[in-house]
Amino acid sequence: MQENFLKIDGHKIRYLESGDSKNNLVLIHGLGASAERWSNVIPYFSKDFRVIVPDLIGFGLSDKPLVDYTPEFFSDFLEKFFAQTGITRPNLIGSSLGGQIAADYTSTHSDEIEKLILVSPAGAMKQSTPALDAYIMAALYPSEQTAKNAFELMEGSGEEIPHEIVSGFVERMQLPNAKLAFMSTVLGLKNSKPITTKLGSISTPTLIVWGSVDPVIPIVHSQIFISSIQDCRFFRMDGCGHTPYVQDPNTFALKSLEFLNGA
Repeated sequence: MQENFLKIDGHKIRYLESGDSKNNLVLIHGLGASAERWSNVIPYFSKDFRVIVPDLIGFGLSDKPLVDYTPEFFSDFLEKFFAQTGITRPNLIGSSLGGQIAADYTSTHSDEIEKLILVSPAGAMKQSTPALDAYIMAALYPSEQTAKNAFELMEGSGEEIPHEIVSGFVERMQLPNAKLAFMSTVLGLKNSKPITTKLGSISTPTLIVWGSVDPVIPIVHSQIFISSIQDCRFFRMDGCGHTPYVQDPNTFALKSLEFLNGA
């Protein structure tokens, strides 16, 4: 993977890139994460696609300006990122917050997105969950213990969380303005219109992927996406929590590639 940087509105944005296909695949991470969250599946995708994975503005090693991190702000960021990198008609995969951003963007740019995959997307859940509360607490008070606790709850498998996931989160949340960007995003989502009002505008072929035991955004919330998006398929990843592409990268990649490369 190659690490690159560019400027958007004067802010430094970091992204990873792998593969040399003419077909583009952009991966959008979730709240408090970074491009590395997709590390387990990038090698699968880069055989068939040019894979581009940004650190969203406000997260990872991208700049964290003091702004309101609303869904509209992120959608605007995505449009400018595509323009800066020369990406046209990409396939788009978004997880959690990244899923909401991807759906929001596609709802007004359906003819510009080849195919869309949403992984446990945010935007439909009205109440918080204990796992999400623990994650927010870990972001505000980052330590090995609070982060380990949160990731164990989010995964829901009872298996040991790799140390690099925990330590990477703690390091990112200790960067200047990281907590402000995180909380501004949480409040921006809370005070925004539900993504459900926009889903009917998505005509792009879409695949919804959800972990069957997701404790952050429970799988019951998948129904609104499935029923609202015009051309939509669904795949349940049994035994997986909030990030199935981390827990079972092989199955996730195979099902995603089957959809992306299908007719």
